Amino acid sequence: MSANAVSFIGLVLGIGAAIAYWNWDTPLAAVIGLILSIGWLIADGLDGMVARATQTASAFGRLLDGICDHGVFILIYVVIATSIGTGEGWALAVVAGAAHIVQSSLYEAERARFHRRVRGDSGESPPARTGGLLERGYDAISHGVDRVAGRFDQALRSSRDPARFGVDYGLRAAPVMKLMALESANMRVLAIFVACLIGNPRLFWWFEIVPLTLLIIATLVWHRRVEADLVHPGGAAPVNT
Repeated sequence: MSANAVSFIGLVLGIGAAIAYWNWDTPLAAVIGLILSIGWLIADGLDGMVARATQTASAFGRLLDGICDHGVFILIYVVIATSIGTGEGWALAVVAGAAHIVQSSLYEAERARFHRRVRGDSGESPPARTGGLLERGYDAISHGVDRVAGRFDQALRSSRDPARFGVDYGLRAAPVMKLMALESANMRVLAIFVACLIGNPRLFWWFEIVPLTLLIIATLVWHRRVEADLVHPGGAAPVNT
């Protein structure tokens, strides 16, 4: 099975989840929405693995993966907001959606940065930025912290033992990334289900707007402090040892 076929299956499951959440006030519909959402997330994770394993990654595949990921969330937001049918519901959906885009972009960038660094990779050859205007705009959000985070990459690059430095960094940064994982799609899917099961999907949107926004800010600051402690003289891991 091709990676694009896996993405398409995930998209179908995600659309099914959105349809189920039209009746979010019915517990059975919420449970069906959760089950289909889990299938969608599994497919969303598998398509990239299949593409890498078969060396069939493509621009179209990346676009399809993005639609499967962000497009399904947008559809779920629209379906629930339409079902609620109030201006207040639509306002919350729009604000929460904007917060979701920023939070997810920053989280994915930090996660990729972490996994690269623990391998001792300083990121000297970043991947080319491709895609259309929307994709470039999404990527630009995460690139906003690159200048500050780049100071650590420079230290890693100049280290005499990048592999060991990367391991030291990984040990110190792991708690940050574990906490930041609350920004993942898995947590959002669970939060949607719980809010609908309680009978008030607005609680999910407020969860995104306030707690998850505060969380991404706090973990970004924490991550930068970990980097500074390692790079600054007197930190836990000397750069050139």
